[in-house]
Amino acid sequence: MRDLLITLIVVGAIPATLYRPYIGILVWSWISYMNPHRLAYGFAYSMPFAQMIAVALVLAFLFNRDKQKIPLDRLTVTWGLFLLWMCLTTAMAIYPDSAMPALIKIIKIQAVTVMSILFLTNYKRVEFLIWTIVLSIGFFSFKGGIFTLATGGGFRVWGPPGSFIQENNSLALATLMVIPLIYYLYTVQKNKWIKYGLMAGFGLSLISALGSQSRGAFIASAAVLGFYWLKTKGKLISGLGIVMFAVVAWNFMPTEWHERMSSIQDYQEDRSAMGRINAWIYSINIANHNITGGGFNSWGEQTYAVYNPSAEFVAVAHSIYFSVLADHGWIGLLLFLLCFFFSWRNLTFVIRHADKGAPEETLAKMLQVSYVAYFTGGAFLSLSYFD
Repeated sequence: MRDLLITLIVVGAIPATLYRPYIGILVWSWISYMNPHRLAYGFAYSMPFAQMIAVALVLAFLFNRDKQKIPLDRLTVTWGLFLLWMCLTTAMAIYPDSAMPALIKIIKIQAVTVMSILFLTNYKRVEFLIWTIVLSIGFFSFKGGIFTLATGGGFRVWGPPGSFIQENNSLALATLMVIPLIYYLYTVQKNKWIKYGLMAGFGLSLISALGSQSRGAFIASAAVLGFYWLKTKGKLISGLGIVMFAVVAWNFMPTEWHERMSSIQDYQEDRSAMGRINAWIYSINIANHNITGGGFNSWGEQTYAVYNPSAEFVAVAHSIYFSVLADHGWIGLLLFLLCFFFSWRNLTFVIRHADKGAPEETLAKMLQVSYVAYFTGGAFLSLSYFD
């Protein structure tokens, strides 16, 4: 039944995409973030639904006039240069046969991002995309919050299988990035029942992030809540709410959770933490040696023997920064960081020039809070290319 339902939705969206391309953006985002086909048990599990919608979007790009131009500014130019640089680093990769599939996957994601700019031609369509992202990630974070409450926080919360966010740490980061968007939707809603639901989703998502038992998510949660407090108007009320939540959550979580969080300060004795540090040393060494880095998927015993021979075992970077550094060298890391720097500047411009309390101002502030989650939590996760 699930297989048929998902297939009917996707197939039905194809003609709709040709007529209204932004619908295809929403459906592709739903498939990409929620991975609904991975919740099925039959033929739909391995169906290339995202590819089907992507083909429809290409046809819509060729024949549909309902699109706008991509603005040429510092952000989009830097973004384009970064994509070109990734193509060069793939051509120069240590293992080009392994690097090419990774590049193709990333280019597909970036192509749909370009389509999103082209076809999301008004603010309402942007809001539709935000709803799609919130509900897609929220399906797991809301459920994860309930699961954490029901089990007393004794088990980890996992994401959709076969996705970027399958791992508990990755889902926690995606959840923390979505929480500010939930708040934005709450501020623009008029229906009280929808507002109640979003308020519940906000709290459950925070609980889900803690229930992941991710130490990186714990650090990112503190950063997100602190920056969120700075961006809200009623600082007294929001501050009291944050303190109350922290006290209740701290006392609710089980002993195992507290022991895992306290292990942050004992990283020298933690195998996974030392693996990250060894991988970061590897990333610096390979970037110092090769201007284009090692290319995608360079991590292996042979390359470790050259660039960090003292490491006891091979590990990937588990960091958005060191992953890019190893994959694309110092120039690649600079372009990667400049994309976020210019995007942050654009959001700051919106905040300064939008009417106070306008939806655009609130959205720009909350996107900055999402970035804080990505910058802090991503320091410990390999999600450099997560759409």
